[in-house]
Amino acid sequence: MYIKKILLFIVLAGLVGGGLFAYKVYGTFFNPNTKFENKEAFVFIKSDDTFIEVQEMLQPLLNDLDSFKQAADRKGYSNNIKGGKYAIKKGMNNNEIIGALRSGNIAVKVAFNNQETLELLAGRIASQIEADSTSLLIAFKDEEFLKENGFDNGNEIIPYIPNSYEFFWNTSAEKFRDRMVTEYNRFWNENRKEKANKLGLTPNEVVALASIVHKETAKVDERPRVAGLYLNRVRKKMLLQADPTVIYAIKKNAGDFNMVIKRVLYKDLELDSPYNTYKYAGIPPGPIAMPDISAIDAVLSPEQHDYLYMVANVEDFGYHKFAKNLAQHSRNKEQYIRWINSQNIKR
Repeated sequence: MYIKKILLFIVLAGLVGGGLFAYKVYGTFFNPNTKFENKEAFVFIKSDDTFIEVQEMLQPLLNDLDSFKQAADRKGYSNNIKGGKYAIKKGMNNNEIIGALRSGNIAVKVAFNNQETLELLAGRIASQIEADSTSLLIAFKDEEFLKENGFDNGNEIIPYIPNSYEFFWNTSAEKFRDRMVTEYNRFWNENRKEKANKLGLTPNEVVALASIVHKETAKVDERPRVAGLYLNRVRKKMLLQADPTVIYAIKKNAGDFNMVIKRVLYKDLELDSPYNTYKYAGIPPGPIAMPDISAIDAVLSPEQHDYLYMVANVEDFGYHKFAKNLAQHSRNKEQYIRWINSQNIKR
């Protein structure tokens, strides 16, 4: 009888102990463990972050950091950190939080517009993904990469077509660059290649010319007309005489792309640069900025006309006055010069 009581006590003690253990385990994994009021909070984990650094990120978001650490240790997460952007939803328990951090990497939208230089592009991208501007710039300028993909250090900005793209936040500089080349090749489908071929231009030449069109006019509806004008000049083997190329040449020569130049002077037209289209014929060796898609397509589908000259239209700002001959252009230009002088714009 006495032995039975002892055995019963042992069984009961085991059940109580097991129950307490089960309750503790359940609490560690399945009790809600967030303390923020929003529907969700985001954490950005770098590719080389340690578990200690992850805990520091999570501390402001969790009620009980110790229970999270215990759960992470038991599930093997503390030794298998993965970089990325992750969402922690209000009311999640440790089991759900670890699951989100393990397999819930969220894509981010990466957008950029017509940057003038790779340095500016690198800075823009670095503000949106984990890769820093230095690593991005090194990847962009890698000579082996450029050679393999048909670019060089005069047109290395070409593969980056301004748009909005989805990336994982922890994308490396090399993976970003390689994805952009893939997007560039996808952009140049058979239809666009055929149009370029009919114009007698390579895709790289189209982009270089489109960068001039982009800089000449911000009016998307005017770009096909401007593109048609420059293509007329190319066909006639005339100098393009595009002011934006001179401005680019000045900035490039000075090594300062933050310069503000509102007026091109006659002395500027003598600057010895392959980008100075008042001095050198043909399309420049590379783009003077990143043209957007509307400018590229304007070159591929230009307006058909006989215009060879244009000047800013001071009666309809943002647009231009076009001319078929030099006499007509001179009259249009006189009006523009009178206006710019009245504004006292010296440079």
